[in-house]
Amino acid sequence: MAFLRTLFQKNFSTLLTMFLLVAVPLLGSSSAALLLYRHQHLLQHLRLGPALVYFALTAFTMAFALTPTTFVAIATGYYFGWAGLPGMVGAYALAAAIGYELALRLDHGKLRRFLDLFPKAGAVVGELQTQSWSLIVLTRLSPVLPFALMTFVLAMVGVPRRRFLAASVLGMLPRSLFFYWLGTQASDVLALLRDPDQGALSKLVLLGLVAASLFGLFFVFNRALKRALKPGAGSEVKI
Repeated sequence: MAFLRTLFQKNFSTLLTMFLLVAVPLLGSSSAALLLYRHQHLLQHLRLGPALVYFALTAFTMAFALTPTTFVAIATGYYFGWAGLPGMVGAYALAAAIGYELALRLDHGKLRRFLDLFPKAGAVVGELQTQSWSLIVLTRLSPVLPFALMTFVLAMVGVPRRRFLAASVLGMLPRSLFFYWLGTQASDVLALLRDPDQGALSKLVLLGLVAASLFGLFFVFNRALKRALKPGAGSEVKI
């Protein structure tokens, strides 16, 4: 109890931000769906300039958890077809970069310094840094882990910026390509946005992605815990 009380006292703003990054996408996706319903013509037959504005805007909304990445993939696939795929990937990378910098400026390393006060917790986090490539890819692979929240957490763990961006894009690709493909095949984008896991194929793919992510993360955390608890471990952390 003392640990939790101290955690909340010293990191209230950080924890509040993390909560909002989970709650806000639910409201944001509903608002965006309503906007599309009323103004479906807005994204039809966009030229290069307006299309670039769209991708920049979606990068901003994903970074600040205003729209889920699944929503963006489906809508972009429906309105742009495969020609819009590079723009979507670029928007993901930009959203990850914005979220990473935002987390650093909001947290200022407070949570990591707090965890370092507890040798075992600090050692586990240090070990996770050494496995940051697989950690990032696996967190991005799961469609149930919020994009903006995971960006915030990974930045606070202290994963290197370039590795974070590269692994984020790589980890997002499998699920994003699947939802993007669903968008290109949709006859009613609003119905798909309301229920993206409709159909047996969608359920199987989503279940497979979640299972792969969970089992992979369990392995990574278990290995980090074992290494951190070895006698003499944690005295030096490789990044």
